[in-house]
Amino acid sequence: MINKSYPTSSLIISTYNWPEALECCLKSILRQSRMPNEVIIADDGSTRETRSLIERFQALFPVPLIHVWQPDEGFQLARIRNKAIAKANCEYIIQIDSDLILHKRFVEDHLRLSNPGCFATGSRVILSEAYSKKLLHRRKGKASLFRWSSLNKNNGLRIPILTKLYKKHRADDIFYLRGCNMAFWRKDLMAVNGYNEEIQGWGREDNEIAARLINFGISKMVVKHSAIVFHIYHKEKERNSVLTNNELLQKSISEKLITAPVGIQDHLQRS
Repeated sequence: MINKSYPTSSLIISTYNWPEALECCLKSILRQSRMPNEVIIADDGSTRETRSLIERFQALFPVPLIHVWQPDEGFQLARIRNKAIAKANCEYIIQIDSDLILHKRFVEDHLRLSNPGCFATGSRVILSEAYSKKLLHRRKGKASLFRWSSLNKNNGLRIPILTKLYKKHRADDIFYLRGCNMAFWRKDLMAVNGYNEEIQGWGREDNEIAARLINFGISKMVVKHSAIVFHIYHKEKERNSVLTNNELLQKSISEKLITAPVGIQDHLQRS
């Protein structure tokens, strides 16, 4: 049997002013069975405390740990992700949020499942508030299989043989996904001009880029029972911008848009 040759990979972590969660996330990355070639923290305006944490972990990481920061001008996730992607040096982009603890085979699973002409979207296990508090207090980089308190425990069962059963999306959920657990070929992100920076405030930036990738001919691959993440509980963010962002999403779908009107190109010129 010929082993699959894995692409080089950049793991991008979006974060904002929650160093306790970021520390747990970084510790889980250090436990990975296969490290990415680089880790890039996409920081949407955090304070010095987050910078100090990253500097401490830069001395511990066996691969480059890069900090990409922008001033706090409100929720600008699309912009900071574009800046991080512009800095990335690798073929494959694995994207997470800093409120996640990664299964030790997370990166390996995403690389194993990488296929040309596809982008991947995974799921998450939502941890209880009580268990999350314990993990944060202890700065743990591992979530225990036997201490889950969650409504979706099945998402935490790593059964690679079942993963292929979920690879194709249903027609009614083609644009549904979790932006906190995705993976793309960098060249495909470049082809659609990255994230649409017209989307500001919480929500829909991940659905919108998925719509444009699909319009470009890139297939969505649903990943279940592999590439597992555990989501640290937090209160939901304000969703005042959802109606406006929904309009931008629907425009991309109805007009079959491919290229973001305000996207990654500016950041590529500066990086």
